[in-house]
Parts: sequence; C-alpha cells; structure tokens
Amino acid sequence: MAEARPMPTPPAKPFNWKNLGARVASGFVLVPAVLFCIWWERTGWGVVAMASIAACVLAYEWAVMSTDHGRKRVMTVIALAVVIPVVAAHFGNHDPITGGRDAWALPAAWGLAALGAAIAALAAKGARERRADAAYGVIYIAPPCIALVWLRGTNEGPHWTLLLFMTTWFADTGAYAFGNILKGPKLWPRFSPNKTWAGFFGGLLCGAIAAVTVWGLNDMTLSFGAAALMGLLGALATMAGDLWESVLKRRFGVKDSGDLIPGHGGLLDRVDGLLFAVIVVCAARLIVLVGWAR
Repeated sequence: MAEARPMPTPPAKPFNWKNLGARVASGFVLVPAVLFCIWWERTGWGVVAMASIAACVLAYEWAVMSTDHGRKRVMTVIALAVVIPVVAAHFGNHDPITGGRDAWALPAAWGLAALGAAIAALAAKGARERRADAAYGVIYIAPPCIALVWLRGTNEGPHWTLLLFMTTWFADTGAYAFGNILKGPKLWPRFSPNKTWAGFFGGLLCGAIAAVTVWGLNDMTLSFGAAALMGLLGALATMAGDLWESVLKRRFGVKDSGDLIPGHGGLLDRVDGLLFAVIVVCAARLIVLVGWAR
C-alpha cells in the first residue's frame, strides 16, 4: 500500500484514571457476552454470530479510516467478503486432520475471502492506493474471523478459544498496567508513544499466566510448558497486532478507529491484538492436532 496522509507522532499521554474506569465498565459489558458465545453456547453459531457482527463493525471502521469516497460501497463489500466465508467455514468438519464429507468448507472460505478482496479493490474508486487499502481490509479482517470459527469448532474448541481470549485480555491489560505504573523506555515511540518496554514484558508475563491458568482449570491436550509457551506467543502476537494497528492509524491520519467502545475507541482498537493472536493460537492448535493424529 502506498503512503497516505500520515499523522504526526502524538505526544505520550499521562495516566488517566477516568479512561481506566471506562475500560473496566466496557469490559463488564463485553466479557460476559463473549464468554457466552465461546463457552456456554454449544452449537458454534454463537461464535459465528459474534464474528459476523464484529466483521460488519470492523468493515465500517476500516472504510471510514481508509476511504475518502464510496465508503458505504466499500464497507458493504468488505463486510460481505468476510461474513460469507465465516458462515461457510462453520459448515462441515472443522478438523482438517480427520476430514469429512464437508471438508471443503474451510478451503472454500479462504477462496471466498480472496475473491472478496479482489471485489473490494474494484469497488473502491479513486487513487490506486485506495483500491489496495480496500482489498487489504478483507485480508486484515477475514483470516482471523475464519480462524476463530475454525478454532471453536475443533475438538476442545471451547477450551482453546477461552485460552485465546484470556491470553489476549491479560496481555493487553498487563501491558497497560505495567507500562503506566513502571513507565521507563519507550517501545516504539515513532508510532505508539505510550507503549513501554515495561508494558511489553508485563504483557508477556500476564499472557503466560492466563494461558497456564486456563490450562490448569481444564483438561487440555497440552503440557505445562506448552501452555506457558502458548501464552507467551499469544501475548507477543497480541502486542504485535496492537503496534501494527498503530502503524495503520498513523498511515490514515486518525487517532482511533472509531468511538464505539468507551475507553478504547473503535472495535478495531479493542481487537487489534486478537486479530494477530488468533492466527498464532490456531497454528499451535493445528500442530497439536497433527501430533495427536500421528
């Protein structure tokens, strides 16, 4: 993607207790809904609905951030290009190791997402980089949504999905808390002046603790060391996703992706780390499945 209206590096913000309170209040609303979809709702359609709704909101935020003209058209195409593959991924056997009569569902989902990216590029009128931005919106949003549906549908899916979300939440919260309390050297001040190395290592620690806790409370096909490593990798991916979104927001010249969630900004500001972490956890789950199948 070509360079587009970069935003000057913002100054670091002081710790804001009011913002923290808004974050906590938002969590009390969102966390129970997410836990219901991934743990108590057993058909898998809860996760499909959650991923589809999130895809529509993310498509809207992406269109507003990245496109100057034809935002409704771009938003609609991106949303459809994500939701249709997500629903397709839910049908059939979600375990690619054992196969099944509907094993075509997951490859078909990836194919539909790729086709959607091409259509999104065609739907975006204007400069060439705007077309690339529209297509990247599908590439950015669709794979994590499809991976989430696949992960929830595997054997032990609720446990692995819970591990994913708890690792992401604890890594994000730990990074925020450690960074604001300990402060210290900045991690990447050019793109995100508020993130520190203390927050980075605090996030890794909290992510590992969360993963081991979920492992300890459930009978999962993992060793203690594998669970701890999963937490570290998931937390690392969470913070990488957060930094990547900071790069994207600087490129598009915006402070937040939206204002949907008090204390966080847009939905993309809330799930930026999850978009990366779900890919890492799904890859680990696939490795475990391959090892088990052998």
